[in-house]
Amino acid sequence: MQNRTIEYALLGLLALLWGSSYMWIGIALDTIPPATLIAIRVALASLVLLAIMSMRGMRLPTDAPTWRLFFVQSLVNSTRPWLLLAWGQQYAGTAVSSVLNSTSPLWVFALSFLVLKTGHRPSRRQLVGALAGFAGIVLIVGIGALENLGQNLLPQLAVLFSAALYGMSALRGRHFAGMPPIVPATGTLLCSSLVLIPLSLLTEQPWQLSPDLAGLGSAVFLGVVCTALAFLIYFRLLSTLGAMGTASQAYLRSGVGVFLGVVFLSESLNLETFAGICLAIFGVVLINWPGAGKPKPAAPAVKETT
Repeated sequence: MQNRTIEYALLGLLALLWGSSYMWIGIALDTIPPATLIAIRVALASLVLLAIMSMRGMRLPTDAPTWRLFFVQSLVNSTRPWLLLAWGQQYAGTAVSSVLNSTSPLWVFALSFLVLKTGHRPSRRQLVGALAGFAGIVLIVGIGALENLGQNLLPQLAVLFSAALYGMSALRGRHFAGMPPIVPATGTLLCSSLVLIPLSLLTEQPWQLSPDLAGLGSAVFLGVVCTALAFLIYFRLLSTLGAMGTASQAYLRSGVGVFLGVVFLSESLNLETFAGICLAIFGVVLINWPGAGKPKPAAPAVKETT
């Protein structure tokens, strides 16, 4: 029970880190364009994790199959969804984007029927939890936000697809079950850097930018805390709570946003929002309830080299 308590605490911490990232991104985007900001984020996180691995005497794998796994994971877990979300949210609106981007647990459930064997699929209880959590997100954001569904359809589909990619990345976590979390975290972020840095150089000419201190500080915090640390936690939770359990942090992120608004921006907490937070937490509890049918990790396809 103590071990699971630690994992639940880490799940909450992951939701806090990724939930707060929207605030830091908002500050940084005032003086740093999106592709450049994401490139700084993943490059800095990669350097931090490489330094930690070096201090611990660890090495990244050198075989091609492992790096193919890392590259595909980077596409579905960071490079594509972050770019899609950054573009789609500009036109779809924050409220609708919050609802659509929180559907990753539902995507995990749906996609599991395509990629997992029968005994490894999420349980009915987890489906109920996923639906309850999604209903909670709708209440948190506001039912009125759904009135805009179907408007700006392409950006909304982009945000929805980013959530599907998050679900896919959680299911692919089984490929890294035999590795220490820092290994796939570092490899994945390095692969993202190889794509995003050239993209930034080609499209935004970052050498011409003049970011302010607030923007630079936010970018550093995003890279070190909201990415490097968060990815370590993420890959650990994939092996302990499973894909569905890890994806459930999406339901906690909106609650984190509300909490930060109440504490730092003196925003009010109305009854509908409070009920939504409670429902989202209830959904997360159902998804992660002991014996709720957490998929068992598959045998590792590759081994770490040290």
